[in-house]
Amino acid sequence: MYGPGFAADPSAVYRELRQHGPTAPVELAPGVRATLITGYEAALHVLRSPELFSKDPRRWRDLAEGTVPMDSPVVPMMMYRPNALFTDGEEHRRLRGAITDSLARVEPNTLRGYVERSADTLIDRIAPRGGADLLGEYAQVLPLLVFNRLFGCPPDLGERLVEGMSGIFDGVDAEKANELLTATLLDLVALKRAQPAQDMTSWLLAHPAGLGDEEMVHELVVLMGAGTEPQQNLIANGLRLLLSDDRFAGSLGGGSLPVEDALDEVLWTDPPMANYAVHYPVRDVVYEGRLLRAGDPLVVSLAAANTDPALTADQRAGNRAHLAWSAGPHNCPAQSPARLIAAVAVEKLLDRLPDVELAVPAGELVWRPGPFHRALASLPVRFPPADVVGSRGSASYAPPPPAFTGAPEAPSASAVPTRPTGGWARLKAWWRGE
Repeated sequence: MYGPGFAADPSAVYRELRQHGPTAPVELAPGVRATLITGYEAALHVLRSPELFSKDPRRWRDLAEGTVPMDSPVVPMMMYRPNALFTDGEEHRRLRGAITDSLARVEPNTLRGYVERSADTLIDRIAPRGGADLLGEYAQVLPLLVFNRLFGCPPDLGERLVEGMSGIFDGVDAEKANELLTATLLDLVALKRAQPAQDMTSWLLAHPAGLGDEEMVHELVVLMGAGTEPQQNLIANGLRLLLSDDRFAGSLGGGSLPVEDALDEVLWTDPPMANYAVHYPVRDVVYEGRLLRAGDPLVVSLAAANTDPALTADQRAGNRAHLAWSAGPHNCPAQSPARLIAAVAVEKLLDRLPDVELAVPAGELVWRPGPFHRALASLPVRFPPADVVGSRGSASYAPPPPAFTGAPEAPSASAVPTRPTGGWARLKAWWRGE
């Protein structure tokens, strides 16, 4: 599940694995064994049965025994961290409560305004050129602007956070990337303890859960991980679908933007985190005739479960029964903000660049390898060059007020630099001001 073949056509792999039944043996990385859950009902059984299946990776037998080395590229995504994602029971409820209570303080209307402002900043940069990579120049950058805003992250920490998180997701020197991410978030926590403001980091620190520095770092890891890579994939995959599928593309020029329908389709068929929600049987369990051994990782294929042939419903628009947000006690607590950010990002781009089209056939788009995500390597588009002056209504246009006070401002369009080539390197250079 880690090579380019899987990335190019995961559906074919899921079809082959279904021959084993709703669970199948896989290799996540060289020498890293796991069981992939491909059936919808099996996925719900695992996700909703915490008494049988634990989220705590300290139960991972192969890692504990050294069969899986700590420098394996998937370990930073699967290793134990004292946060809401990797704990069970009362500890999970305490850590998740801090997240849900802090997220509840985020006002949807002000968040929408900030996403629109950030989107306009990025579109202003690309609009006069007539072409862009909507992944590297839009979908990757916008969630990071939102993240910096929500968490009060100063610009000087931005590059380090980008480098650390991207290294973990891509599995490139993942152990070093994990160390960099941890050190950078410790700096952010220390800053917010000394200078609290109206942002998520400060709210988490002040929560009655009484999070220590280590817990704070790892709560931020899970929030940043969920708010950057999956978010950019949802935006990019939604744009790809809208620009390539006649069911959606045919209505774009007529003023009807079926963005919500497209996002529903993506969340069903190409969820941004395709395979994750790792669980560990607390004891040997037999499911549908297959032995699931205690301590062996079960990876829920959200993508395969959503496309399980046993599901008879073909209508996906408006149908939210998919598992893209997981299910059970560990379902995503930020579904509404995540969907709002993606919808506003897509709507804003299509509104500002209504004649945008793919610059290459959809079948030639390249997907990034990796067992967990469903991520494009780039999304090249073309469009008639547009003058940004007056493009957002009138010369008296004023951006909406910031969503939160005390956090860094988005850069002006003139401050966004010309990008170099090369994936995450472009984004890191963007943060450096190159």
